Amino acid sequence: MAGLQVDDAQQKEENLKAALWYNIGQTVDAVTLSQDLNATPHFIGGLSEMCWAQIETIAQDLEAFAKHAGRTTINVDDVVLLGRRNEGLAAVLQAERKAVRERDKV
Repeated sequence: MAGLQVDDAQQKEENLKAALWYNIGQTVDAVTLSQDLNATPHFIGGLSEMCWAQIETIAQDLEAFAKHAGRTTINVDDVVLLGRRNEGLAAVLQAERKAVRERDKV
């Protein structure tokens, strides 16, 4: 039974990677066409792998922030904390947190 769970998790990860690759390819194609540039499949693959690695790091950080706060669920405060080293991003995330809290009050 455990083997099935691992296979299922691997399949989900492969599906997510494929979707990421496809969407990055679509975005790169749109940008390169509008600017009369070319991008190789190798470039798109490298960019996709870099984005996947960043997503994994972000997920691990968010899980660690929630765990440190004694929670098992990631919340908006964890996401705001993630952007703490980028002033522009931090400002956007804090504004969005405020907007979400205002919507929740209504």
